[in-house]
Amino acid sequence: MQRFANPGRFQRLARTVYPWTAALTVLCLAAGLWFALVASPGDYQMGESVRLMYVHVPSAWMALFSYVNLAIAGAVLLVWKHPLAELAGRAMAPVGACFTALCLITGSLWGQPMWGTWWVWDARLTSVLILFFLFLGYIALTNAFDDPTRGGKAAAVLALVGVVNVPIIKFSVDWWNTLHQPASLTRLDAPAIHSSMLVPLLLMAFGFTFYFVSITLVRMRAEILARRLRALQFAQGSVAAEVSA
Repeated sequence: MQRFANPGRFQRLARTVYPWTAALTVLCLAAGLWFALVASPGDYQMGESVRLMYVHVPSAWMALFSYVNLAIAGAVLLVWKHPLAELAGRAMAPVGACFTALCLITGSLWGQPMWGTWWVWDARLTSVLILFFLFLGYIALTNAFDDPTRGGKAAAVLALVGVVNVPIIKFSVDWWNTLHQPASLTRLDAPAIHSSMLVPLLLMAFGFTFYFVSITLVRMRAEILARRLRALQFAQGSVAAEVSA
């Protein structure tokens, strides 16, 4: 990991990787939306509202994926003091919060016609809402200190403490009686979903993943450039103060 601790080396790597991830994002999302809205059939019970699944489920996966990566970045920052881990956390947290918000919104839109209510305080919904607040808390802590390093460390501690919520979200449908159905894709025998629905679901999941990588790279590069600019401005201010003195 120390190989990529140098911001210049990371910038070169990001410039190489970003065009590929951006192109894959467009291709996967375009294909996924076509299959989801045109080629995929409606469900015999849920009708056309099942098409919300192709956004809701991948966004739920990405909310968990984002937070796990946030916790990993926090661990790398606290244990190995990796200089880019803090920037990675700052870059990923807003993206993860958006995925979580999208999951909650589409879940409410999907739940109203299926369950007859926009919201219920069951284990899955409540734990995902807590996940959203954890993302917001992380973002708030990173901006709560004048010293970005202190804010990054405080946010990293929160990310590591909050990671206990991830298995609660994952296994809540098995541990408690909730309105959500059990896992359909991670069964040991075979996915309990037809290929006509599985294909767009996986395409949207890959599209969301490549989008996450692309936006994280863009935000990290922007943060590196912003810090360089602040350092130059501080140096120029110091020189000007010495000259005037």
